[in-house]
Amino acid sequence: MSAPARARYRAVVVGAGVVGLYTAHHLAAGGAGPILVVDRGFLSSGASGRNGGGVRQQWETRATVRLARESVADYRRFGRDFGYNLWFRQGGYLFLAENDRDLARLRAVHDLVRSEGLPSEILDPSRVAALVPGIAPGAAVGGTYLASDGVLYPFPAVWGLYEDVRARGVEVALGVEVLGIEARDGRVAAVTTSRGRIDTEVVVNAAGGWSAELSQRAGLPSPNTATRHEILATEPMKPFLDPMVVRPSDGLYFSQTMRGELVGGVTVPHPTGTGAGMPSSPAFLTAMARALVRLLPRLASLGVLRAWSGFYDDTPDGRPVIGQDPRLKGFVHGNGFGGHGFMLAPAATRRVARAALGEPTDLDPAEFSPGRFLGPTPPPTAERLLLG
Repeated sequence: MSAPARARYRAVVVGAGVVGLYTAHHLAAGGAGPILVVDRGFLSSGASGRNGGGVRQQWETRATVRLARESVADYRRFGRDFGYNLWFRQGGYLFLAENDRDLARLRAVHDLVRSEGLPSEILDPSRVAALVPGIAPGAAVGGTYLASDGVLYPFPAVWGLYEDVRARGVEVALGVEVLGIEARDGRVAAVTTSRGRIDTEVVVNAAGGWSAELSQRAGLPSPNTATRHEILATEPMKPFLDPMVVRPSDGLYFSQTMRGELVGGVTVPHPTGTGAGMPSSPAFLTAMARALVRLLPRLASLGVLRAWSGFYDDTPDGRPVIGQDPRLKGFVHGNGFGGHGFMLAPAATRRVARAALGEPTDLDPAEFSPGRFLGPTPPPTAERLLLG
């Protein structure tokens, strides 16, 4: 636990995960300061240390595809920029279709992704079998594949960003909880924390699964919902799989690490909210085992080494919330990424930082602004390809 050193900061970023730290990086690189990042936990204690590391550019909405494509380019040069190797392995993402209806949905995604200049492919069952050796006969009628998607290790990303922002003069205070946000004349004036009061003109809500709770503490009701998702890692086996494999019908996803482990999850319903914590459940282990073995019978005797869970930060339309809240000047959102904060963080946080500095961004407010949920009608489009 470390107390903030100053009584006043230009900006306070709440959340020391990949979104919060990347935002602080962009702010500091742009010359803003002084900047404070606070987190009530430790580095990687939230979703940034609990995800499968997938990074994909296959999405249902054009704006999300563009953010993802920019983020992939950033991750390709992360080692040069930050001095940490993410082991970013671009083995592709393979979306499996169990039936013609699923394949039709994936074809629509494929068409959009191709229209953005990315070489997505539609695969027949034989091509699927070549990419997933041992897949059960008839398990897929086809799929879509983008070779430049991939998987990275989350922990070097967090540590690389942490060391970078500290070298740029950003203060990172861990074990410090934000208890409230004070306003004066319709704008942010200060935050109250477990270690005292701090004056600031900007608060960035990058609290992930706890973002709705933080917004509420600022007197700003939020539609974000924390949803617990579980994940596991198996014992290692001889490498046989290059792509991340995703099945939209049940939320199954898995990839193989460089050590040979399979890492992945499947959708199991849980009550929403953070109150139950982040345990693992027998229901998940059973569902994951059945899904994997049905798809790949060769895995029937494979053992599980560990299992864990974390929170998605979901929004009603499946897109992140980026920008200043119209109800309170200086309160800036960088949240609502579902389970895909790592995928979109490099590009999305550039826009979060610009919003924090009062600068315009290239994002359509109807798609990303927090104000889109305040009107009488819901946002016109939604992103529903939210797994894997």
